[in-house]
Amino acid sequence: MVENRSQFYNSYHEQGYFVIRDYFNAAEMSSLREVILKFHESWKKDNEVFYQEEAFNSSLITGSQYLGYDERVKLFNFISSKKIMAIVDSVMAANPAFMNTQLFFNPVNPLQKDFWHRDCQYDYDIEDQKRVIQETQVVHFRIPLFDELGMELVPGTHKRWDNDEEFDVRQEEKGRISSENLSCGKKIKLAAGDLLVFSADMIHRGLYGLDRLALDMLIFDSEGDYVDYVDDDCLPETSMLDKIDDPRLFINTIDLKMKANALVSEC
Repeated sequence: MVENRSQFYNSYHEQGYFVIRDYFNAAEMSSLREVILKFHESWKKDNEVFYQEEAFNSSLITGSQYLGYDERVKLFNFISSKKIMAIVDSVMAANPAFMNTQLFFNPVNPLQKDFWHRDCQYDYDIEDQKRVIQETQVVHFRIPLFDELGMELVPGTHKRWDNDEEFDVRQEEKGRISSENLSCGKKIKLAAGDLLVFSADMIHRGLYGLDRLALDMLIFDSEGDYVDYVDDDCLPETSMLDKIDDPRLFINTIDLKMKANALVSEC
């Protein structure tokens, strides 16, 4: 299924990303697309104003609000399938844990432009961002449901701080704006069935256009302090665990949340 895992490990740890083309077959994509499109259509109706004015992604796809029990089990089994777990195990430390799912689409508002960022910039100040990119690991596993323009990444920035150009654009300093082109950006066009794996903390942006609809699974290193980011509703119910072929991603998260709650109770 996955040959030469060391190649993926080296690519991820040196560059911060890698792509596997045509990793999922037509039947797998059709099954996934059916569940995701049901979520997406229900989410759009429920968030119509937000969708029309500014949205470019949604989250908590595995939650109970828009999908039924069997559909959630189906999605949990895809996320923890042999194909996904083979890649997770090839790039991550022991005990990887499930954080969330996100769905990325084109904004309706034509004035919105794609923008450079590190995921950590929304939770940490500058000094802590410098620390976080060296210490922790959150990984995006992105699967486009249709052919799209893909992503633009700055290779290697998962392990190094911004140069002056990158910082000024990403942080919108000195008159720069976050939608400007970066000289070191690398565009990666994606097709339905591809798998893109990339570090959440590297400098990146999604590229708007075509039929953009991409499912992201966010997996984190259990050693990282990320369990507070996990919404309980996006995890499997206890009765679902026996129906998931390889539930360890979710069990690891559930165990982390139980430990965190126990610590709070002790305090």
